[in-house]
Amino acid sequence: MKKNDIIPMTVIDMTGQGSGICKVDGMAVFVPMTAVGDVIEARILKVKKSYAFAKIERIISASDNRIESDCSCYAKCGGCVYRHIPYNEELKIKRKRVYDALTRIGGIKDFAIHDIIGCKEPNGYRNKTQLPIGRETNGEVVMGFYGSHSHRIIPCEKCLLQPDEFNEIAAVCREWIEDNNISTYNEQTHMGLLRHLYMRKGFDSGEVMVCLVINGDAVPNIESLVSSLNRRFENIASIILNINKEKTNVIQGQTCKTIYGSDFITDTLCGLRFNISPLSFYQINHDQTQRLYAKAKEYAMLTGDEFIIDLYCGAGTIGLSMADECKRVLGVEIIPQAIENARENAQQNNIKNAEFICGDASDAAEKLAKKGETPDVVVIDPPRKGCSGDVISAIVKMSPKRVVYVSCEPETLARDLAMFNERGYGTAEVTPVDMFPRTASVETVARLEKKR
Repeated sequence: MKKNDIIPMTVIDMTGQGSGICKVDGMAVFVPMTAVGDVIEARILKVKKSYAFAKIERIISASDNRIESDCSCYAKCGGCVYRHIPYNEELKIKRKRVYDALTRIGGIKDFAIHDIIGCKEPNGYRNKTQLPIGRETNGEVVMGFYGSHSHRIIPCEKCLLQPDEFNEIAAVCREWIEDNNISTYNEQTHMGLLRHLYMRKGFDSGEVMVCLVINGDAVPNIESLVSSLNRRFENIASIILNINKEKTNVIQGQTCKTIYGSDFITDTLCGLRFNISPLSFYQINHDQTQRLYAKAKEYAMLTGDEFIIDLYCGAGTIGLSMADECKRVLGVEIIPQAIENARENAQQNNIKNAEFICGDASDAAEKLAKKGETPDVVVIDPPRKGCSGDVISAIVKMSPKRVVYVSCEPETLARDLAMFNERGYGTAEVTPVDMFPRTASVETVARLEKKR
């Protein structure tokens, strides 16, 4: 097998990232945009020692699980990986990914895995979007998404994952950029003004925030954009400039200037009211977040007398959603602004039994363990890379009755559950939650119990 060979093959399984798996002479070949049961001709793109990558040249016989994609950007964008198969089949793939990771990577046995919690509406669920802005070689403004494994902007006038008004607002901004000949940012030269269009929406409140990320301090003729947006959209509550002059691929800078309306928008989640600024962390899928947090609360098995430690607490949303059914919540987060947001969120919801401290999760957990803090429940929602061994050891030292682990990456979850198991905490049950339909991502909630 070598590059550019065109080989017939059959798709027999799927990877966690949404590529079909074929076997050719005992070697695994990964082919995106395929479905189990597809018989295809594929062009080999890259050959490694024990596996290869390929792309579809021709579908010889389509799987019964294949449907026509409803997105014109699908083949280029790389955001959605399952738009060519029915949603119920996508849910099966994601549940299997979680089960395979826990059993194969983690070696976890004797646990219950429940049905995945699917999304009632797999389109239009995103309450946030960040669109890079640039220009085509002919000078036309381009706004959309970075192509898979690149920083090439794929134009997209109608993303099906976000609300229609985001697409409409983007169209107004694109027209304003053209009419006013506003320069756009070039990553190679670090020249040009507009970097990203960033939008947020409170799905419960209906309020919309429009934020322009700029490589400068001001934008010429911004008043005309504000006027155009307010004329077209009644629910825009905030228009903000975010200043990012750094040579970085980090989207936002740390300085924000409000040029219309409020510094934030509001939304209600799990019966609690939250202020959402451009820099605030807030889960992207409102309805699925409520289902995710409800499952985490169920797994905490609260009676009203518990002390909960919420590590990686962010703006405090998980801990605060449990505060009404426990005695005390202590949240820990390394980002100072997130801790400020968490304290504000507790105050405005009149929650008196929650406090928040700023610090690294492993250091804070170790200090709490040394102080003899003995929580009944520890809740962890770490970043994609999972927990360090130090964090897990510190949690075990505190000897909680149970641990509730919320994960966005099944593979690192499996690794961490194996470490917990070695230290005396067995996995009792897990529930996958589809927070990001049509993409490869899947969340999981796990309940760990201290072994007798």
